[in-house]
Amino acid sequence: MKADKKISFIPILYAILIIYAIATFLPFAWALSASFKPLPEIIAGGLNLIPQNFTLENYQKIFLEEPLFGRWLFNSVVVASTVTIFNLLFNSMAGYALARIPFKGNQILFFSILAFLMVPAQVTLIPSFLILKSLGWLNSYQGLIVPNIVNATFIFMMRQFFVNFPKELEEAAALDGLGYLETFFQIVLPLARPALAAQTIFIFLGSWNNFLMPLMIISTPEMFTLPLGLNTFKGQYISYWNYIMAASMVFTLPALLIYAFFNRYFIQGVTFTGGK
Repeated sequence: MKADKKISFIPILYAILIIYAIATFLPFAWALSASFKPLPEIIAGGLNLIPQNFTLENYQKIFLEEPLFGRWLFNSVVVASTVTIFNLLFNSMAGYALARIPFKGNQILFFSILAFLMVPAQVTLIPSFLILKSLGWLNSYQGLIVPNIVNATFIFMMRQFFVNFPKELEEAAALDGLGYLETFFQIVLPLARPALAAQTIFIFLGSWNNFLMPLMIISTPEMFTLPLGLNTFKGQYISYWNYIMAASMVFTLPALLIYAFFNRYFIQGVTFTGGK
C-alpha cells in the first residue's frame, strides 16, 4: 500500500504573495528613487531604482522655494485629523445607540443608513456643493470638514461591533448607577480600541487622499490640501515629475505612520468582536 501523498499548496501561496508584494512595492520604490533624481534623468526613461545623479534639490525646492507647500501640508493635517476625531466620536456614539438603546424607529433608522450606503458618493457632490454655497462655506475649513464628520459605513461597522460587545460589562455598570452616556465613555469606548483603530486608519487615509471634494469647493491656492497642491506641479506643456515625486513621498509619510502606529489593532478591529 502506498501512502497517500498530499499536495501542499502553501509554497505556491507564498510564491503568489511574494510576486504580488514585489509588483506592489516596485512602483513605490521607483517613486522614492525618482524623488532623488533630476528631471532630465526621469524623463529619459528607464526603470533604474538607483539614481545616477543623486540630489536633494527636489526636497529643497518644495520646502524652501515653494511658499505654499507648508500651508498645503498644514491644511491636510488639520482637515484629516479633525475629520478623523469627529468620526471616531459620532460614528461610535451612533453605532452604540443603534446596538444598545431601544427607541422608536431604531430599525427604520438602521435600515435607512444601510440604504444610504448604496448611494454613490458622486451622486451627492452637486447637492453638497449647493448646500455649502448657501451656507457660505465654500473655500473654507468648515466646508472641508463638516460634510465628512460622520460616515454611514462606519456607523454600520461600529453598530456591528457593539452588538457583539459583552452585555455583562454594561449590566455591571448599570448596577453601579451608570447611565448610557457614562457607560459608553467609561466602559465601552475604552474597550473598543481595536474597532476605533481600524476606523482611524480608513477614515484618515480617506480624508488625507481626498481630491474630488476639495477640488470642487476650494478656489484659492492658500486653502489647497496636498492632493490639490501636488496637481499644481503639472503644467500644460511640462510636468515637474521630480517635484511631484518628492512631494508624493512627503504626502505618503503621515499615512504610513498612522498605519504603523495602529497596525497592531487593525486585524482585531476588522473582525469586530467585542471581547478578548
